[in-house]
Amino acid sequence: MLETGPAKKVAVYVNETQQYHGAPVYSALLEFLFYHSVSGATVTKGIAGFGADHHLHTTRLVELAAELPIKIEFIESEARVGELLPKIRDIVGGALIEVHDTTVYTGKAQPAEKPGHRKLEGQAKLMRIYFGENDRWEGKPLHEAILQALRAHQVAGATIYRGILGYGPNGRMRREATFSHDRPMLLSIVDTEEKLRAFTPTLEEMIQQGIVVLSDVEIVKYTHDYQATERRSKERE
Repeated sequence: MLETGPAKKVAVYVNETQQYHGAPVYSALLEFLFYHSVSGATVTKGIAGFGADHHLHTTRLVELAAELPIKIEFIESEARVGELLPKIRDIVGGALIEVHDTTVYTGKAQPAEKPGHRKLEGQAKLMRIYFGENDRWEGKPLHEAILQALRAHQVAGATIYRGILGYGPNGRMRREATFSHDRPMLLSIVDTEEKLRAFTPTLEEMIQQGIVVLSDVEIVKYTHDYQATERRSKERE
């Protein structure tokens, strides 16, 4: 979250037809910012404009309607902008990037600094979410949307399973062969109880029909004994 004080405002100008690895540049850039925990970003679509080629692009010209200008804008600290700019340049190619000094004002209390990476050991919670393959949220497959939300909430990890046989509250049997477009799905997540319960309100908004199960589990951590391996290797020499 941004704190009150100096910051940088970044604006990137592309057009609708620009691609990055098969996806629109503006979409690829927005996902990059999202997964790197940028405080917020906005994509706006112009209704008219022209660029270095001096060609006019406007919604009034049908043949040029797909070449309209797109602006991606976000505000972050100077240090974070410095970290992100090299990859942003890679994504947008030769597109115009503007960086301006700005100041952020906020009256909200600032949260404590996020803890660094920690290893899960001991008691934890296992969350299992059961739903159908056809379920969607805001136009995306539900399993993809939940996975993205979990990453945004910094949940330790999650695994998606596609079932080959199952049935839900409506009693209808779903089989891999006969119901290939609506197979049962299971999303399994392990993290602390605090982290998973904090994610529950978001999950309730996303799931229209399904089952969520929360169970106690114990994490057992196995590590590779490099010293023992080296000793055995020396003994064979």
